[in-house]
Amino acid sequence: MADSTSVNLFKALVGAVRMAPGRSEIVVDAATFPTDGYVAESVAGLMNVELRAATADRLDDVLGERTAVVLLNQVDYRTGRLYDMASATETVHGAGARVVWDLCHSVGVLPIELDALGVDFAVGCTYKFLNGGPGAPAFIYVRKDLQGAFEQPLAGWGGHRDPFAMAPTYEPAAGIERARAGTPDILSLLALEAALEVWDGVDLAEVRAKGLALTGFFIECVDELVGDAVEVVTPRDGMRGHQVSLRHDDARALMAELIAREVIGDFRAPDIMRFGFAPLYNRYGDALSAARALADALATLKDAPARP
Repeated sequence: MADSTSVNLFKALVGAVRMAPGRSEIVVDAATFPTDGYVAESVAGLMNVELRAATADRLDDVLGERTAVVLLNQVDYRTGRLYDMASATETVHGAGARVVWDLCHSVGVLPIELDALGVDFAVGCTYKFLNGGPGAPAFIYVRKDLQGAFEQPLAGWGGHRDPFAMAPTYEPAAGIERARAGTPDILSLLALEAALEVWDGVDLAEVRAKGLALTGFFIECVDELVGDAVEVVTPRDGMRGHQVSLRHDDARALMAELIAREVIGDFRAPDIMRFGFAPLYNRYGDALSAARALADALATLKDAPARP
């Protein structure tokens, strides 16, 4: 646990490129969260390697001997689509490259077996489904057998072998501790610790099952109460995270109407509304109420006078 997702992603990408001498390319999911793309572009410039975009479903089309690392999101932040981590990781490894997974929209709701799947690196936040609150520290994962070779670019006292020795030269810690940089955010970590206590004894398989049921029920409610007034862009099968994304030409105004009705989702330009469902505390009644509020908001907008 350390720093922000963006900072940890920077560490992971630089570390992965350093582990691949002779390879000169970073591949990024074309639909990635924008900040991930910004960080990847910065790393490519600093490391003097090429940055290429790829469709997550068609990695075979772009991966090759030049590819050092591939950055992927387990859940698409716009559509809520879930990608097959096992298959994609195998494809990347088949090309001799490393993989970095962004888990921001999946950690806390999906059972994720990073060790079992041989994932190289992963990063993610704790302020979404893990309930750490705004600004909660993020995390970085480095596969155990890679930790000794992981040279992260932000060498600081927090990652030193003996942090309080205040030695004049940097010696990285032997294990994952070397991924730390500066002083820990102690107050935020304490808040996060309290948030994580609610997970004691919770089976993530049950959380996943309820999340699928909740989002499926919400989609059914939208179909029944709204019909084709909006488009459901989130997959209706099991290949989705725990959000439902709807498309509407006037999505911004619709979301404002919903927030006024205390249904808090968010808007993504140009026409997407996102509704996240946290299985630990969201109920089926919440899903029904949200769908009813959406129907009311649509009616309000329809009856509103035309804009001049």
